[in-house]
Order: sequence, then C-alpha cells, then structure tokens
Amino acid sequence: MGFTLEIADRQRTGHSAFLRKQMLAIHAMLQSRLDELSIALVGNADSARLHMEFMQLPGPADVLTFELEYDPRQRVTAGEIVICVPIARRSARANRVPLRHELLLYCLHGVLHLAGYDDRTKRGFNRMHRREDDILESLGLGKVFYPPSVSRRRAKGFHP
Repeated sequence: MGFTLEIADRQRTGHSAFLRKQMLAIHAMLQSRLDELSIALVGNADSARLHMEFMQLPGPADVLTFELEYDPRQRVTAGEIVICVPIARRSARANRVPLRHELLLYCLHGVLHLAGYDDRTKRGFNRMHRREDDILESLGLGKVFYPPSVSRRRAKGFHP
C-alpha cells in the first residue's frame, strides 16, 4: 500500500504543490510507518476552536498534530496536521523566511511528532529541531529553524 497525502489549503496560500512535493520527499527520508497523512491549512478561528476542543487551551495554535490510526506495535500509521496560516505568516515575516518554508517547517514538525519525536524536554526539543534542520538541508532548502538570519527568539524556544 502506498502513502496517501492530502492537503486542504483553506487559506488559499497557493503553496500546496510545494508542500506536497517536499512532504513526499520527507516521508521517504523518514522511512515512516505513516500510510495516510492529511494537512489542513486553516485560519485563526478554526485553529482556536480545535485547540480548545482537543487541548483545552484558548487561542489558535501554530501546529496541532493528531494521531488517527496505529499498527499492532502502536506506531502511528495515519495522522492529521493542522497549521494556523496567520501564525505562520507572522512568524515568517518576523524571521525573514518565505511563508512556504515556514509552512513546510510546521508540516515537518507535525510529521516528526507523528514519528515519535517529542519536544517537551530540552533534550527532545534540541533533538527534534536538529532533525528538522538536517532534513531541510538535505532537501536543498537550507536551515529554516536555525539559519543565521533567524532571530534569537526562535532559537531560544520557539517551536511550531
């Protein structure tokens, strides 16, 4: 069975084709057990509603990741990533990176969560973001999370 990837660009960013191409390459690199992935690019209201419904936290979230199905060894085989485009747009401007790279970073961050990465500890945070940079560099995009031009705010604890 092949990998199924669906992208719903509800904010009409125009970056679906770019994200699809890069996420297919990322899936191959990770040799992930993921068979199905859906990505939804949403606005503040949808993000805030989901954030409250599933995490009991007010306001929009940059990225929400949902595990939907598992294999017999409890590895995720289907998942959904919900990205708040207005947050990504603000962050891209603040950090002087293209919006499509910021969106890809958020997609990558979500898929790493689905692959078992956890950024709630300092060690996990550093491991996850190093992996993000390694993958983005291997795609020929350069470091998005820790490029020289990115502000110290991001390097000190921002994470999608």
